[in-house]
Amino acid sequence: MRTLILFLKNINMRFLLSAFLLFVSLQIRAVDKPGTLPSHPAVVKTDSSKVALRSFDAKKLNSFKASKDFQYDDVPPQQESLWDRFWRWFWSLISRLFSNIHSLSGSGSFIKYLAITVFFALVVFAVIKIIGADLAIFSKKSKAIQIPYYETDDNIHEINFNEEIDKAISSGNYRLAVRLLYLLSLKQLNDKSLIHWLPEKTNQTYLSEIKDENNRIQFSTLTRQFEYIWYGEFMISKDNFTLVKNSFEQFNSQIS
Repeated sequence: MRTLILFLKNINMRFLLSAFLLFVSLQIRAVDKPGTLPSHPAVVKTDSSKVALRSFDAKKLNSFKASKDFQYDDVPPQQESLWDRFWRWFWSLISRLFSNIHSLSGSGSFIKYLAITVFFALVVFAVIKIIGADLAIFSKKSKAIQIPYYETDDNIHEINFNEEIDKAISSGNYRLAVRLLYLLSLKQLNDKSLIHWLPEKTNQTYLSEIKDENNRIQFSTLTRQFEYIWYGEFMISKDNFTLVKNSFEQFNSQIS
């Protein structure tokens, strides 16, 4: 029985070995087998057509070179000014400062905000010093400005117009003289019951109260002159003041 088993094993080994050798020989033959060659060699066809040589027109080429449309020179960057360099340095300093402060945590938050406050205070101080501002304006109390009564009250019934107008003219304050002439005209209109004067009324209100069209047109012209000279702070000359003064006197005599 044992002899039979050994015999069968030998047969199996031989069969496997024979099959392996057959497979290897087939693969070797397949690799070594030459490919099929064509019956006729390949022929490369040459192009026999004639090529016409062309050249560029020198005049047109030079005209293209001279044309601005075909000049692509890069514009050189503008040189950075001193002011631009300052601001670039300033924002770079701010960025570095905040990046360093940002690393602080916990107990360092107070130091962070203190550093920011001090830094901006120094910047404000430097700007104030550069522009030459007076730092005393933050500590001094504002001085009381003495304003004449006719610039606050404008009570036409309490003003001595002849005296005040002469005083303004003699001092060369023609703007104030025009203002007094306008108030005098308002008093004349009120005395003639052509308007009802009240301190809180506007000039346009007085114009709307004048019924006579001719008087209203003339007083409208005087009103524009007064507002332009007084509120526009127009420094009127002596000759121009004389013309304005004559217009007011003519109007006052007309309604008298």
